[in-house]
Amino acid sequence: MGTIKAGDVGKGTCLLIKDAPYIITEREFVNPGKGSAFVRIKAKNLRDGRTVQQVNKTHETLEEIEVETKTFQYLYVDDTSYVFMDIENYEQIHVPIQGMEEKKNFLLEGQNVKLLLWAETPIDIVLPYKMVFTVREAESGEKGDTVSGATKSVTVETGLRVKTPLFIKAGDRILINTESYEYVERVNS
Repeated sequence: MGTIKAGDVGKGTCLLIKDAPYIITEREFVNPGKGSAFVRIKAKNLRDGRTVQQVNKTHETLEEIEVETKTFQYLYVDDTSYVFMDIENYEQIHVPIQGMEEKKNFLLEGQNVKLLLWAETPIDIVLPYKMVFTVREAESGEKGDTVSGATKSVTVETGLRVKTPLFIKAGDRILINTESYEYVERVNS
């Protein structure tokens, strides 16, 4: 752990705020012209997912924490946690579901994913910005329905439902944005 000036923090910086690990999701530098400059930050608690907003003068010091990203294999989910295996030593690690409920929409058994670790404790599941999934179920698009931008619901292999163009059918592979939960494009295998 170390200190960092509030004026030097950026999106993605990990801080210790009220004895909990946070990652900065938004940062705005404000120089009012009269008075001293300050930084307005929004940060997400990496343990429970709650967000905080705070304002600091640029010269104030904040506590920066060291985090590590490591690859694990996703095994399964039980009542309280996601279970991963360390691909180096085959040890299993349990990551509490609380605060990360939405991650289940993007986890497939056997898939390698990155975990964010702080003091060797997993604090976040790091998903790629876009991921490819196979459509398991798709509503039928009405023949002749050519309304511009018409969509239908499909369900992918994780159970996630997304809106797609009418031409998407069961068995298609589609790219999904993991932040907005939106269809991006069909992927040719």
